[in-house]
Amino acid sequence: MPPLFVSHGSPQVLIEDSEARDFLRGYAATFPTPRAIVIASAHFGTSRPAVVGDARPGMIYDFGGMPELRRLVYPAPGDPVVAMKVAGLLQAAGLAPAVVTGHGYDHGTWVPLMLLYPEANIPVVQLSVQPHLNPAHHLAVGRALASLKDENLLVIGSGSATHNLEEFYYGAHPADGPALPWVAAFTDWVHEKVTAGALDELLRYRELAPHAVKNHPTDEHLLPLFIALGAGGSVAGRRIHTSCRSGVIAMDSYAFG
Repeated sequence: MPPLFVSHGSPQVLIEDSEARDFLRGYAATFPTPRAIVIASAHFGTSRPAVVGDARPGMIYDFGGMPELRRLVYPAPGDPVVAMKVAGLLQAAGLAPAVVTGHGYDHGTWVPLMLLYPEANIPVVQLSVQPHLNPAHHLAVGRALASLKDENLLVIGSGSATHNLEEFYYGAHPADGPALPWVAAFTDWVHEKVTAGALDELLRYRELAPHAVKNHPTDEHLLPLFIALGAGGSVAGRRIHTSCRSGVIAMDSYAFG
């Protein structure tokens, strides 16, 4: 059960035709059905790793407008037993996790899962990122969870291959335009390093990758990549999808292990 990094994009990916939507709709059919999903969302930020222990998480509509999307519900159950297992693995790794309740599914969770598993019949356990901590910390979080892939548990890091929202909203780029040169240079570099297993360079992406800070003014949307990488055993990954929205939001996804 290879851990995944998926670019979840805007909630509008659910209702707009795109290569990314088509990919997510079909990808889950290519591997066995997991007994539960552990998903780290870029939109769930905490000071230390937090695992959601609710049996019936609600919904979080963490965006403005889009009334047609604010009516959607993803009714997948949680799994308190798996949540405690995840917390135990993180605790054993010295990462001082918290088990929290009352945190619903944010769009980094329900948007990709609504496409991957529309039946909503697989339990989901959410995991937070720590936006103030570096990729190495998130790699350690992933490594602590590496045994889950051998227990039919699917680990997903949900973020975005690039995430410059100022350029997205105000750059006046055509919605179906190709990746801009500075976006393509960055995603090509990430692809090269992921497929080569160049871990040390990936961990230093903000100083080594071309246009890294322009593509990720803050890096919370790339941190889930390192959780998926660590959960896969910190080995080389493979790119399973690449596309771009409005020239600046890359929707690349990867599988590890």
